[in-house]
Amino acid sequence: MKKIAVLNQKGGVGKTTSVTNIAAALAMEGKRVAAIDFDPQAHLTIHLGVNPEQVQTGAYRLLTEETSFEQEIVHVRENLWLLPANIHLVGAESELVSVVGRETILREALAEVDEKFDYLIIDCAPSLGLLTLNALAAVDEVMIPLQPHFLALQGLSKLLQTVELVNKRINPVLKVRWILLCMFDSRASLPNEVKADIEKFLENARGTNCAWAGAEVLPVQVRPNIKLAEAPSYGQTIFEYEPHCNGAEDYKRIAHYIAGLRQEKKDTEPTAVEGEESQKPIEINIQTVENSSQKEIQIKDTQSF
Repeated sequence: MKKIAVLNQKGGVGKTTSVTNIAAALAMEGKRVAAIDFDPQAHLTIHLGVNPEQVQTGAYRLLTEETSFEQEIVHVRENLWLLPANIHLVGAESELVSVVGRETILREALAEVDEKFDYLIIDCAPSLGLLTLNALAAVDEVMIPLQPHFLALQGLSKLLQTVELVNKRINPVLKVRWILLCMFDSRASLPNEVKADIEKFLENARGTNCAWAGAEVLPVQVRPNIKLAEAPSYGQTIFEYEPHCNGAEDYKRIAHYIAGLRQEKKDTEPTAVEGEESQKPIEINIQTVENSSQKEIQIKDTQSF
């Protein structure tokens, strides 16, 4: 089973939309997919048409009670299962504060279903607390969705730092695998400058032993599309709501790329918006763990969370 955490502590970057539609696209290709909602806001649960207020099973019970993963998941589409969330999940961190091994509860629960699914995709909470730590301890790969804006990159160093520390202390196989650019308008200069700077940063990490040494910017970007914003209100994936829009096409191509179903070609150099003055490329300071003067999260041992 390929296990992926979709992570960004900044909200509104396309995290839940990406989890929903990548999971749905993989399920449409015949893959058995389990999606986990680890966000107390339960947006993934809502997006897949499940009412959080009526959830009797789910992520909260899995973390706080001795139940199995298969008991808590809900079959929501053909080949697609959901571990739903509700507002009770917000209290899980305080309830688990004295529990030994609390950071690996999800990993232990998933051990029994490792051969039953092809993909596991986790929608992480927009924070770097115990819920996110459980997700990172349980998966092999991390996808970071970003909007190609300067300020959106400021939290990237903290994300990379967190993944690096979890990799060293709890989960040695954990790696950042993909950066997914959402709301990407190839006609504008700034998104392309941000993309180029991220690619340069990742290229400089090649050959090192850091957790993002093998990361890449996905060659398929998600274009701005209002249909992606409308679909959740109907409890539908983009393939159910508007299967022929740009958003559906983009997420299908992303899922194919992740699954290796076809080889995507690198995008050609985008053209700037007509009439836009050329601008000097911005310098984006993405600090590495080693160069960071302050660490917001310190891991002394696996019980320090």
